Amino acid sequence: MIKYPSRVSQFSGLLAASLFLSACSPEITVETKNTDSDIACKDKALAIQVLGSGGPIADDHRAGASNILWMDGKAKLLIDAGGGTFVRYGQAGVDFKEHDAILLTHLHGDHAGGLLALLNNGGFSKRTQGLTIAGPDGNDLFPSTSAYLDSLIGKENGALRYLHPYLNDNQALPRLTVKDIDTRQPGLQNIWNEKQLKVDAIAVHHLDVPALAYVIQSGDKTVIFAGDQSFLSEDFVTQLADSKPDLLIMHNAITMDDGQPRGLHRDPKSIGETAAAIDAQTLVLTHHMQRAVQAQDAVNEAIAETYNGPVLLADDLSCFPL
Repeated sequence: MIKYPSRVSQFSGLLAASLFLSACSPEITVETKNTDSDIACKDKALAIQVLGSGGPIADDHRAGASNILWMDGKAKLLIDAGGGTFVRYGQAGVDFKEHDAILLTHLHGDHAGGLLALLNNGGFSKRTQGLTIAGPDGNDLFPSTSAYLDSLIGKENGALRYLHPYLNDNQALPRLTVKDIDTRQPGLQNIWNEKQLKVDAIAVHHLDVPALAYVIQSGDKTVIFAGDQSFLSEDFVTQLADSKPDLLIMHNAITMDDGQPRGLHRDPKSIGETAAAIDAQTLVLTHHMQRAVQAQDAVNEAIAETYNGPVLLADDLSCFPL
């Protein structure tokens, strides 16, 4: 049997902690340690940094889901902003002035609950240019991204309405352009397309939650943030089949046991099938929940039934250069 560590901390590069999941793989041991290069991820020409690798339960050291795309030392994209992101944001040396866009996959608290603290932080950044925030539209149970922002910082009803200049023509704060992405529309929807950076969104199934995945391209490199999605996200696989992303970033939230919430999350076998269908060059697992971490050997083996590429387990501040 292949043995893997139950928790892998803060990798420095893709090969440093690759878990090659195949039947013939030798036993793999990965040290748990912090590295200076993870904190210095911003020094990479192009890299993904996982700020928060946790889920909705505060049962370990992990912050909620959050990620940065670094390009030439600048934090161009923030993808999700779960609880605890504020601390990791500072540790990673992120500068609010550098963002082209903030992308929200959905409005569960472990993905969007830390946004308000970052906007408050942004008020001190001396940023002058506008900022795009993109996320899902709403339904009867969940607000749209624009309604969510209004509830946080709207002039009339916002919880922290002193930040309302973000949403108005007021030079006190940079103007936010909020894009509600149609989660009922199939296929890719372009969010950003300037210079060396292109971002497309695609709707995914996450039970009753309007939810998105994001496809990010820079030059000849592609990263897919799958977000939280279930096996019913068929359009995601169809649209991206054989796209060969350099990184496919997926959740590590449930196991193959009976009774798991498969209407919310793909189980490990489905993750492996998805990674294989998309032909991901590397699969990164994040959004860890203890039920999966405590069964990591079985999770890895289920993924390896169909996907034989490298699998990396992210931790807070893990750096993945491209």
